[in-house]
Amino acid sequence: MDKLRAIEVFIEVAQGLSFSRAAQALGMARGNVTKHVAWLEQTMGVQLLTRTTKSVSLTESGLALLENGRELLDRVEGIEAAVRQSVNAPKGMLRVGAPPSFGAFHLVPVITAFSKAHPDIQVVLYLDDGRSDLVAEGLDMSVRIATALKDTSQIASRLAVVPQVLVASPEYLEQRGHPEAIADLADHDCMVHALKSPTNIWTFTGPYADSPAGGAAPAILQGSTGKASVRVRGTIRANYGEPLRHAALLGHGISMHPTYMVKQDIEAGRLQTVLPQYKPVGVDIYAVFPSRKNLPVRVRTFLDFLTEWFRTPDWHTLQNVP
Repeated sequence: MDKLRAIEVFIEVAQGLSFSRAAQALGMARGNVTKHVAWLEQTMGVQLLTRTTKSVSLTESGLALLENGRELLDRVEGIEAAVRQSVNAPKGMLRVGAPPSFGAFHLVPVITAFSKAHPDIQVVLYLDDGRSDLVAEGLDMSVRIATALKDTSQIASRLAVVPQVLVASPEYLEQRGHPEAIADLADHDCMVHALKSPTNIWTFTGPYADSPAGGAAPAILQGSTGKASVRVRGTIRANYGEPLRHAALLGHGISMHPTYMVKQDIEAGRLQTVLPQYKPVGVDIYAVFPSRKNLPVRVRTFLDFLTEWFRTPDWHTLQNVP
């Protein structure tokens, strides 16, 4: 039996702690998965997994193999790629994590185009909030959207900088009025993204010297055209942007989103921009990788494709919007 193949099968079982899920992911019969793991344990002379009728868990030896086995497989793939000297197209399974809304609506077009160009690479998309452990989840990379990355232990490549915008429905603005200055947001129902703005503070750049007289202007941090922040409040918070967008469409209040999320709503008139003279601090889109030296050729190929795709601004630029 092929030891590298057996290690690959074991890693799939260990990541999900399930023989059945591993068989489904690998397209194998469950019995064959069991045989590969049993053969590997016999060959190595150690028990890798503890099995009961209801659960599967890793032994200390199994954990060591999980931590080192993926790197081993990636090194083998890198050696094969070097031997082929890029004559053959990259192949294999590519596991990519992404936020739900962005992944479903904006990353899928990239993946479909990539799959047409590289049919030997199978892309598996995992939708999460970006806080998953890449190694534990077996992800090759994760697309993350943030004003700043907090985890410095991982390798990150910035793909794009996307502006944000404040929006509300025409019905809400007709009922509650249009804010004229940032300070006016304190009198509105502002729906906050719990992960991006955990302290309910929104930060802007804009012409603060032109704020209407008599208003309680927010603190100016860098002069009249620098950054300013305001603490807002509202009756709805969420850890994803899509629920806040939906609430804004229903006329509940004002929300802040990257332009790609509300582009079509604004252009169709379902949402209107609020305080367009002030620019919320934008968000960065990153490709994040586990901390290992050699990226598999399939990952490098996908990263190059993503980088080129995000150089085109059409997917997030607002058209004909005042």
